[in-house]
Amino acid sequence: MNIKNTSLDEFYKEIAEFTGRDIDTLLPPGINKEIGHFNVFDISETIKQVKRKQVMPYNRRAYYKISLIRGKNRAEYADKIIDVAKNALLFATPKVPYHWIPQADDQSGSFCVFTDEFLIKNKSGIVLDELPIFKSGGYPVFEITDEEADEIGFIFKKMQREIASDYDYKYDLLRNYVLELIHYGQKLQPATALLSSQNASGRIISLFIELLERQFPIESPNQKLKLRTAKEYAERLAIHVNHLNKVLKENTGKTTTDIISSRIIQEAKILLKQTDWNISEIADSLGFEEVAHFSNFFKKQTTVAPLTFRL
Repeated sequence: MNIKNTSLDEFYKEIAEFTGRDIDTLLPPGINKEIGHFNVFDISETIKQVKRKQVMPYNRRAYYKISLIRGKNRAEYADKIIDVAKNALLFATPKVPYHWIPQADDQSGSFCVFTDEFLIKNKSGIVLDELPIFKSGGYPVFEITDEEADEIGFIFKKMQREIASDYDYKYDLLRNYVLELIHYGQKLQPATALLSSQNASGRIISLFIELLERQFPIESPNQKLKLRTAKEYAERLAIHVNHLNKVLKENTGKTTTDIISSRIIQEAKILLKQTDWNISEIADSLGFEEVAHFSNFFKKQTTVAPLTFRL
């Protein structure tokens, strides 16, 4: 299972492929880097390609996304499968990989994408990742009624109308629409997660290993591990660290920390034997703030000091 980082550039390349349109025609008029990024789309323009593939991969996107999906569908996360029979309001954050699978042909709706820089400009003081709908470990998919879907759809229609307008302050207004969707979602009860414990465990293990392995190999002293602790991995998978430990221990006999440490030691041995980097550079690239911490860690895991191993 491959977790891919999807940048905004890659997102637009995919949308251009799905719709057959030039990227320049997809970009919102008047948008610039100083105000962050925002755009809104009709799901019906992209759904045909998604249905052909029958799956959207577990991607960690470099942007936030709010989707109104009308039609039977499923969202899959590390430890949960959320089935929605009719209408869904889905909130996606850059931190948590997921994929969405349409379960019927009659799919419609809208979605918007935006960066945190875009929303910061409204000076609301809102920290997106601290909101329940964007917070790791929460349920970011809400099953909604037809009436609620109509109300949310009207907000998206206002977005689509506004983004095409010549109004000088349209992006200020669009920020308010995004906040309206967020607050609408905050007041909804989450959809029930229907999951098989066995399938969920396999999914957690697979995604954990993918997150771990994608940090390696270390190819430059300037490259540094971004995930070092069990808690950091659990947050990326949107599950509690105790649950991650329990799943790994039951299925591998090792704790999360044991597995992470083993992989770091494996990479440390490679760097010590196959590069001329000094110990400080190796320690720094592997996420150790002090050389002494790395030396103690290496000796505890291997019974020899890094310099001794290098000889």
